[in-house]
Parts: sequence; C-alpha cells; structure tokens
Amino acid sequence: MHIRFVQYILVFILFSNVACAQKFSTHFIDETLRIDYLWVGNQSQQDIVVDEISRFPHWAGRQINLSSFPLAGDGEVMMYDNELQKCIYKSTFSSLFHEWLETPEAKNNKQGFEHTLLLPFPKKEVNIQVKLFDVNREVRAEITHKINPTDILIRKKKNSPNPYKYIIKNGDSHQCIDIAILAEGYTAKEQQLFYQDAKKASESIFNHEPFRSLKHHFNVVAVHSISQESGVSIPNQSLWKETAFLSHFDTFYSKRYLTTSRVKAIHNALSGVPYEHIIILANTKQYGGGGIFNSFTLTNTQHPSFAPVVVHEFGHSFAGLADEYFYEDETLDYPLTIEPWEQNVTTLVNFESKWQDLLTPNTPIPTPIDEKENYPVGVYEGARYMTQKMYRPAYNCRMRTNAASDFCPVCQRAIQQLITFYTQEKP
Repeated sequence: MHIRFVQYILVFILFSNVACAQKFSTHFIDETLRIDYLWVGNQSQQDIVVDEISRFPHWAGRQINLSSFPLAGDGEVMMYDNELQKCIYKSTFSSLFHEWLETPEAKNNKQGFEHTLLLPFPKKEVNIQVKLFDVNREVRAEITHKINPTDILIRKKKNSPNPYKYIIKNGDSHQCIDIAILAEGYTAKEQQLFYQDAKKASESIFNHEPFRSLKHHFNVVAVHSISQESGVSIPNQSLWKETAFLSHFDTFYSKRYLTTSRVKAIHNALSGVPYEHIIILANTKQYGGGGIFNSFTLTNTQHPSFAPVVVHEFGHSFAGLADEYFYEDETLDYPLTIEPWEQNVTTLVNFESKWQDLLTPNTPIPTPIDEKENYPVGVYEGARYMTQKMYRPAYNCRMRTNAASDFCPVCQRAIQQLITFYTQEKP
C-alpha cells in the first residue's frame, strides 16, 4: 500500500508538472505581441490611444504565473480570452506620463507620452484592457480593444541591425530573466567602451544581494545602439546631441533627472533580441539617471558614482522600489489614507502588508534615528520625498544614498520575491 501511495504521488507530480508546462501553450504561441500606446492629457483629463501593433518571433517573458502580478504599479494591462471570459495574462507598470501629471506644467498643457507593452502572442482573438491609476488607486484612464492574431495589419518587426553580445548567459530565455543593456550616446567607434561599461553595470548589480545569490536566473545582453554623436543632451547647458534615443537631463526641469520619451525607438533597437527588462547607459560625465518600473533604467556611465547609481535605478525599474530619500526644504503631497504600492515605504495605514513581520519585538514605531544601531529594520520617518508621515525600513539603503553598501533587508526581500514570482524558486 505504501509503495502504491508513493507511485501515485510521483504520477501526480509528473502530471502536475506537465500540466503546468502546457499552460502557456494553451493560450499562446512562442512570439511577442508588441503594442505601442500613447498616454495623452493633462491633470484634468487623460486618455489612452493605440499607436501601433506589431509582432516578432520568440517570447522572452514569463511562462508561469500568467494571470497575476505581485506589484500594483501605476498602471496595469490584462489580456482576456473572449470565449472563456477570463484573464490569461496580466502585468503592471509605471510611466513618465504619471510623473509628468504631477508637475505644474500639466495643470493646463496637454502632452502625449509613448509607452510600449510586450505581451505573449495569443492563439485566438483576445481583449486587451489597459488602465492608468492615480495616487488614490482610482482609474484615471482606461481602454479595451480587441486583438485578432490573424489581422494582416499587425506589422512583423524585422531584427535590429545593432551588434550585441552576451555578458551573462545562464540558459534559454524561457528559463531565465533577460536583461538588455542599450547604448545611448556611444558612436560606432565607441563600441568597446560601451561593452566595458555594460560589463561594469552588470557587475555592479550582481554584486548586490539578492541579485548575487540568484544570478543563475539571469541573462544579460549588451546591445550597441549606435548614436551619431558622443554624449547626451544637457539642456541647462544648451547642449543638444543626436543620439539613439534623444535622452536628456533636466526632465521636468529637474537637473539630475535623465530620461527619454522615445520609447518606441528603445524597443525598435531591441527587435530580435530576447529581453524583458531594459537598462540604457548614457555616455556622459554628468551625474544623474532615472528608473521607471517595468519600463527602463537610464543612467550615466562616466561619473564616479556610476556603479551605485545604476543599481539604485535598476531597483526602481526591476523591482518597483521607491526612493527612500526626502527633501528637507520641500513637501510633496501623497494621500496618507492609503498605502503606497511600493514595498519599501509605508504610511502605516496597512503596515501589516509591508515589513511589520521583519521587526524585532518592541521596535518603536516610528523608530528614532538615534536608535538606528539597535534596529537595522525599523520604521524611520522620511521617504518618498516626504519628510513627515512617510516611512522607510532602514536608516540607510541603496534606495536612499550612494553611500549605502547594499539594499536593506526589506528591499532585498522585495527583489527576491519578484525573482521568485518570475522563476518559481522558493525563497
């Protein structure tokens, strides 16, 4: 009886593994559906517009946990099977548009921002639903549109001519999380410099836990997207460059904020290369960068702080971590009646959902700064640009300063949980 029971369990496990492996193929083929959107509007009204729909061979995204995602983000995309009337794929994201809506310029002026979403290519007709949220988690814009996989107007993307090489190759893209590193402001003659900087960026990230311990789950490919001119644009110096993605400092008039609005160009440069997460290296000595969750990281490479900055920005774009620093001379409004979706900051509204379980008994809440040696994980006031009533888990962390040697325990757990979600590896 005992032997038969063991045999039954083995058969059940084998069947379960097969069923799980077949789940992706039930709804999808091994191709990527790329949808380019425009987020359009101002503070009073926002809208979503479909710009272009295309496809290309191979799907580099996850093939497990398809209908859920562990982080809320500032927006979400859901794919529905029309016959079964159920969600078959979900992801979340943030965007530069969300940040722009909080600027004074957005009170009256309308602007449009590019945003690209990658989804597995469906076998049958599906509905795509996209929602953008405000800070109160209210829907500020929404669109639902059909995708017919046999539509002759879905453009087939050609492979990009950009040269590339792998820095880390641990397996097939179906098994690993694929990071693509792009060049910005590197001319054709600066290819070797770019590859050297890409290697430094990769080494910096994987020198930090939990990326170090879970490195075997990642592939990293460096793609030399060639620019006409060396360097990047710095508007406050009246310096404008012709580069691959037309990135520039002074985004929203913030001197150190380095971003690009040319999102379609980013994805065009990667066509034919398996990728899920994007790092763009800017060939400049100017200090700065930016990271947008499930969109891209963009950072300088020639400044002495390049290594810690790329890790910090990747914490934003990969794991959706919030900035833990704050401004003494500026108060930014955030609704204190809800919890931020980022895992490393809290308003204490629903602290049980954050890192309460990591606190030692009798940890004071808030935790006084002068007690930081006694409480490596605490509830320290000042985070997400706010000096008061917004709290971070550690006195210092890679998400707060360049001087921090690593991510704090809460950020490490958040990153590890996301890697686990992508790969199903137990923590």
